[in-house]
Amino acid sequence: MSIKALFTAFFTTKAKAIILPSVGIVCFLLFWSLAASSIDTSLGKFPGPSAVATQISNLIDEHNTEREKETAFYIRQEQRNQARMAKDPSYEPKTRAYTGKETFLDQIITSLLTVLSGFLLAAIIAIPLGIAIGLSKNLNMAINPIIQIFKPVSPLAWLPLVTMVVSAVYVSPEPLFAKSFINSLITVTLCSIWPMVINTSFGVASMNQDWVNVSKVLSLPKLVHIQKIVIPASIPAIFTGMRMSLGVAWMVLIAAEMLAQNPGLGKFVWDEFQNGSSQSLSRIMTAVIVIGLIGFMLDRTMLQLQKKLSWDKSSAQR
Repeated sequence: MSIKALFTAFFTTKAKAIILPSVGIVCFLLFWSLAASSIDTSLGKFPGPSAVATQISNLIDEHNTEREKETAFYIRQEQRNQARMAKDPSYEPKTRAYTGKETFLDQIITSLLTVLSGFLLAAIIAIPLGIAIGLSKNLNMAINPIIQIFKPVSPLAWLPLVTMVVSAVYVSPEPLFAKSFINSLITVTLCSIWPMVINTSFGVASMNQDWVNVSKVLSLPKLVHIQKIVIPASIPAIFTGMRMSLGVAWMVLIAAEMLAQNPGLGKFVWDEFQNGSSQSLSRIMTAVIVIGLIGFMLDRTMLQLQKKLSWDKSSAQR
């Protein structure tokens, strides 16, 4: 193949990767704009792309204003403490935390921290458990019914139970973490653990038998066998389960935050729905778009990590 043909094929592939998604997005925005203009609600027109763009700007301005208030609060507090110490050198200055409302950007960070914490806890539990199940048929037969029973349980069913247990067990005058964070974290963990367990156990159970035979010939100890043979062989399946679990975790968290009114994007959506102002619909739609974009970016991040660590590059193409 000539150099010209190679360049043509390369740029054609790159062009498709850019042009086709762009066309899809433009078509979606046009359809959204036309559909929104024809839908009347009790709070006015359904928000279109322009209304969402306006609210993004407004929410960023609100965040900047809140940060300015926070800075001014600490400056005033420092000035009062200095003035008090000038009059009374024995005075011990006290610093109070700023208690202003969480902005939209603050709630994004809160949700991200919660979902990543719950996901990591689920991974710490699920991957070793999945490896154990994949290596032992007896353990698989014993635990599989439990997995199948709890796998379809909704986060809305788990949340009341988790809330009551945390309230009863997590009792401390100065808790390290807020109860709302613990409630959301455990709910996310309970709902996102199953895809990782299932995919990890499947990957371990279906690994190439020749690799297992090599391990037997070399008489590798159990832990070395797992480290050198089992984990590398099952990495594609493990990452597939992790990507699925991260998507589940993000959806579960938003639902949990809405139901329990825990800080985060879910609470933001519910508060705006309850508010019922003229801007509520556009702010809710903005949150929906942001939730979708964050979910997409989380999946792409996990996909890139899979490409870096997995030997099977074909498993990390989409």
